[in-house]
Amino acid sequence: MSDEDFAARRMKGRQASDEMQAARESQGRPLDWFEDLYHAANNDPAMIPWADLEPHPALSEWLKTGVIAHKGRAVDVGCGLGDNAEALAAAGFQTDAFDLSPSAVKWAIRRNQPTRVNYCQADLFNLPPQWHHAFDLVNETYTIQALKAEFRQRAFAAIASLVKPGGYLLVICRSRADDVEPSGPPWPLSGKELSAFEANGLEVINHESFDVKESRTIPHFRILYQRS
Repeated sequence: MSDEDFAARRMKGRQASDEMQAARESQGRPLDWFEDLYHAANNDPAMIPWADLEPHPALSEWLKTGVIAHKGRAVDVGCGLGDNAEALAAAGFQTDAFDLSPSAVKWAIRRNQPTRVNYCQADLFNLPPQWHHAFDLVNETYTIQALKAEFRQRAFAAIASLVKPGGYLLVICRSRADDVEPSGPPWPLSGKELSAFEANGLEVINHESFDVKESRTIPHFRILYQRS
C-alpha cells in the first residue's frame, strides 16, 4: 500500500467528515457525525482525518520529561483509536479513555489488544458522576478544536471537572492569535479562549508554543494546568 493510496483515502475521509457534519447539523444532531465517520470508515484509519496511528509527538515528548512524578490515574479525552491513551498507560498511568463514538471505542479496543487501558463510550457533556475531580492527569489533545463555538464553553468546564485537587490537565491544540477569527474544521484555539480553564479552577503551570510542519506550518499550544 503506497503513501499515495493512503493520502488519497485521507482526502476522501476529510471530504466525508465535512459532508457528515453538515448533514447532522441540518438534522439538529450536530455531534452525531463523529459516530457516522468512524462507522463508515470500515476499519480504514485513513478515513479518520485525525488518526495518525501514533501518539501525538508533543504528548510523547512531554511524557518523557517526567514532569509528573506520581503516575496515578489518567484519562484521555476523545480517545479515537487509542494511540494517546496507550502512551499514557505505557508511561505508567492507570488509564481510562473515552470517546463519544461507540464505533471508535470498539475499534480502539480491537487494535490495541492486549491493553491496560480501560476504554469506554462516554459523552463529554454527560460524564459519569464518579469521574468528577477523579484524575491525576487529564489529556486533552485535539478534542475541543473539533467542536464549534457553541459547544466550547461547556467543553472547557467538563474537561476541567475531571481534574482532581492537585491534579493536572495537559492541553495540546492548534493555536491562533486572539484577534484572528477561526476557520475550520478544526478550529484553532486562542489564548483568550483557553483562559476558560482558569475560570474553571485551574492554574497555568507551563505554556509553550510550537509548530507542526505538514504540507504547511501549523502553530500549536502545549499547556499544562493544575488544580490547586
